[in-house]
Amino acid sequence: MFDQPQIALIGFIVAAAVIAFAGIWMSSIADKLADRTGFGEALVGGVLLGAATSLSGTVTSVTAALNGHAELAVANAVGGIAAQTVFLAIADILYRKSNLEHAAASETNLLQGALLVVLLALPALAIATPAFAIFAVHPVTPLLVAVYIFGLKLSQSAQEQPMWRPMKTEETRDDIPEEPDPNDGSTASLFGRFALLLVVMGVCGWVLAQSAVTISQWANLSQTIVGSFFTAIATSLPELVTTIAAVRRGALQLAVGGIIGGNTFDVLFLVAADAAYRDGSIFHAVGDRALFLLVWAILMTGILLLGLIRRERYGVGRIGFESAALITVFIGGVAIQAVQG
Repeated sequence: MFDQPQIALIGFIVAAAVIAFAGIWMSSIADKLADRTGFGEALVGGVLLGAATSLSGTVTSVTAALNGHAELAVANAVGGIAAQTVFLAIADILYRKSNLEHAAASETNLLQGALLVVLLALPALAIATPAFAIFAVHPVTPLLVAVYIFGLKLSQSAQEQPMWRPMKTEETRDDIPEEPDPNDGSTASLFGRFALLLVVMGVCGWVLAQSAVTISQWANLSQTIVGSFFTAIATSLPELVTTIAAVRRGALQLAVGGIIGGNTFDVLFLVAADAAYRDGSIFHAVGDRALFLLVWAILMTGILLLGLIRRERYGVGRIGFESAALITVFIGGVAIQAVQG
């Protein structure tokens, strides 16, 4: 479909733009659904919005795996996690009242962050161990699904029966449901609009995957670079726009939960990609670069967790120490990959 690099580049840009605009609408609908359903911003952001905004990335990784491009599939999934994590630092810069991680304190977000570290460690172990697969699927793949489901149950339990609560300060923003606006329509119609945007996200993800392969060949770039930087950022645009939109509306727990929850869901890209890749385990079809990406994402998640636990009110430039560290580590990781070629 995208044999010509010019057409592939246009398709890539258009798909990325559509993903960004669809993400803005998704954020608004998710905030309303959080109030309507009573599940709360952190849980809805971490599960519903996180999964929805990750759909384009899922389709990108699966399409790449089906076409035999293992490096592109894995790099898109893990690179997206790094990109989305640094988006929280950008949101922290834009939120001038205090450190974003301080204001959006939530046990659910902490649990989601810890879950993400566990989920990222499992593929790293798979890559570092001898090749093994059952029906071309690595045993870590179903384990990732089981751990993810277990983590969701823990998060729901923390939402319903919290065992501890963060200390409230003047800067802490609680998740207080707003009264439904009749002009928004019924809850069913909100879910319907959300589902329609999901379809749009999926189509755009397929376009990105097809165009990315052509662009990587034309520009003589490795699939790891294209996946971890170009497609990862493009498919992560929903997280950026939804996070900024949520911060502007004061839905801070939705903003943080959407990023962390989206990241946990992004690990499941690897589950779908391993199932789609038919030449054996996808974890052993990639090299040390994929392992670097996983450790990079784990490091950034650990830094974010430190910020969520420490809850620094103000830092240099009114951003938390974790935001400055996340930006530094992200730029450093991109630079290392660029040097590797």
